[in-house]
Amino acid sequence: MFLGPSPPHTPPLNRRNNHRPPHATVSSALPDLFLAAFSLLFLWSSPKPLVSLPPNRLSFPLTPRRRSTTSMSRRSPPSPPPPPQRFANAQSLSDWLESRLPSDSFAAWGVKPGTKNVHNLWLELSDGETSLADSTPPVRTVNVVTVRVIGEDGIVLVESHQELSDGSVRERFRPLSEKMKPEETPDEAVFRAIKEELGSIFKSENDVGERIKILPGTYSRRVEERNSLSYPGLPARYALHSVDATVRGLPEEDFCTEEKEYGGESKEDSEETRAVGKAVTVKRHYWKWVSPSSVRA
Repeated sequence: MFLGPSPPHTPPLNRRNNHRPPHATVSSALPDLFLAAFSLLFLWSSPKPLVSLPPNRLSFPLTPRRRSTTSMSRRSPPSPPPPPQRFANAQSLSDWLESRLPSDSFAAWGVKPGTKNVHNLWLELSDGETSLADSTPPVRTVNVVTVRVIGEDGIVLVESHQELSDGSVRERFRPLSEKMKPEETPDEAVFRAIKEELGSIFKSENDVGERIKILPGTYSRRVEERNSLSYPGLPARYALHSVDATVRGLPEEDFCTEEKEYGGESKEDSEETRAVGKAVTVKRHYWKWVSPSSVRA
C-alpha cells in the first residue's frame, strides 16, 4: 500500500488553557451586555432637573422655611388698645353723653337725691379714676378698694350713710371703699382711703398710717357689672379689691367723720376748680359697727 507524506506536526493542545467548549465565548459576553443594558436603563430613568438655571443667576439657596420665618419676624405688632376718652371740660363730656344715654336718666344726674352730676364724672376722668368705653351706652370702668375694718370680737365697720354737699343723704351700709388712683397698688389705696375717710376722728392725721394693719391673706379681687347708682343709666364695671384691716383708736360706738374731697378749696382759676365748685361732694360719713353676717359680700 502506498502511503503519502505525513501531515505537518501540530503540537498537542494544553487541556488546561485551550480546551474550552464552543459556547464559552458567548457565555462570557453575557455579563458585559447585561451591565451595559442596566447602565443605559439607569441613565434613562434618572430624574431630570425641573429648571435649568444659568450659572451665578442666584447667589443664595432657596430655603422656603427660612424665608417664612423671616416674614413672620417682620409682622407688625398687635394694635394697642384704644386710648381712654378725653374731654376738655364738663360741657364737652355732657354733649358726648347726651346722645348715648336715655334722656330721662341723664337728666336725673345731680337732681335725684344721692346722685352725682356730670362735673363729678369729668373730675373722675381727669384724675384717671374712671374710664369710659366709646359705646352706646358707654360703660364706666373703675377700680375700687374695699376695706373691712375689723373691731373687737370680729365686728365690722360699715358706712351707714353719707351727707352730701347739696343737702341730700345717700344710703350706703357697706364697708369703707374708695376709687383707686392710676398706678396705685391696693395697699397704697387702703392707707389713703382710711386716712381720707377716717382721719378726721384722730387729733393728728399724720399718725394714721401707724394705726393701720392689713391682715395677711385677706386680699381678694372680683369684678361686678351693674348700673351705677351715682350716675343713673350709665352701666358700670367695678374691679373690687378687698382686704381686712384693723385701725387702732377708733371709737367703739357709732361715730361721724368729715372729708374734704378734691383737696379742699382752691383759688386757682382752672377747669378743675370750676368743676369742683359745681360737683356734688361728700361732707360727712356716718359709721357703725355691725356683725359680719349682716355685711354684704
